[in-house]
Amino acid sequence: MGCLSTMNFITRLSALCLRKSKMQHRHQSSRRPAVPLGSRILTDPSKVFEHNMWDHMQWSQEEEENAKKKATENSLVKVQWEDQDKYERQASKYWNEFYKTHKNNFFKDRNWLFLEFPEILPEKKRQEFQTGKRSSEHTELNNNNRFSHKNGMFEEGEKYWKKNCEGGSTAVQGYVCNGSQAKPLSENPQGKNCGEELSKLKSFPGCEATYRILESHSSYNSAWCSAFVHDVCDDALPYPFPDEILDVILLVFVLSTIHPDRMQGVVNRLAKLLKPGGMLLFRDYGRYDTAQLRFKKGRCLSENFYVRGDGTRVYFFTKDEVWNMFSLAGLTEVQNVVDRRLQVNRKKKVKMQRVWIQSKFQKPLLSLHNPEEATERHPY
Repeated sequence: MGCLSTMNFITRLSALCLRKSKMQHRHQSSRRPAVPLGSRILTDPSKVFEHNMWDHMQWSQEEEENAKKKATENSLVKVQWEDQDKYERQASKYWNEFYKTHKNNFFKDRNWLFLEFPEILPEKKRQEFQTGKRSSEHTELNNNNRFSHKNGMFEEGEKYWKKNCEGGSTAVQGYVCNGSQAKPLSENPQGKNCGEELSKLKSFPGCEATYRILESHSSYNSAWCSAFVHDVCDDALPYPFPDEILDVILLVFVLSTIHPDRMQGVVNRLAKLLKPGGMLLFRDYGRYDTAQLRFKKGRCLSENFYVRGDGTRVYFFTKDEVWNMFSLAGLTEVQNVVDRRLQVNRKKKVKMQRVWIQSKFQKPLLSLHNPEEATERHPY
């Protein structure tokens, strides 16, 4: 909650500066508080190309209206129903081709994870990590608005995992990162059990670990991770471990690839995997992001849901939509913010308004038995 309070203060301060300058100038700070979501704030338009990214951008009414207009225009012509059905049925095929094509050139650098989502680490180690790694040499940001591999906290976090996970901590990619030596699921016949029998297993990936994370990334260490392939949209397909055992689930640019009609079911199922007090960490595309506004007519599947030229699909969220989904799944809000940034191409002198949603939702220690009770707690 402390990070959220800081974010709100920065946002209010920035908004005040903008009102005083009648949207002509934005405040620039030479200091870079690391979290939440950065604090490089622009006031002087003449300096816009000095950095690749500017944080906490406040949109003018004109900018907001122009974005809505573009989104309305590019959604006037919808994809034909037979093609929409094809994109749904063959979704995995298109994504497999996407990753085969891009390999390490897409989402290869996620240096920000340990900064924005310190919950990745167990609480005690998290405090030690944050306290011990806040020295200036570990908080220098490069011009790409990311922590460098040599000097950044991300690398230190990776070192922490490699050093300490052997002793009983765990994390997951379509995998469960295991505290002890992990065996591939193909070597574990118990992983083939399903339904009620699965919950009775005494052995499952990560069963000996004291801290478990469900994640999705190809660069995992097989010594402390158990990898598996899973269709999150298939409600009948059991996970290779019982419910209520995970401490953290990372849902980073995953939900936006799923058909809007199936999102709630995916979130509901993931919420069941969390132990009471467990955290779901979410980051994905926000409404009117540059990526949404760039779509041409005829690429819209449904409202705010589009198909790219390669057949992969993407949805653009609002903060309220995210709140509603996770609340209906019985989770409570810890953080739910709109991350607006100005990304620039300094060589081509191009400006891009980026919008993401970043959220943290927690499973209550006492589960909500009445799903309707969650809707009564909307904070907005």
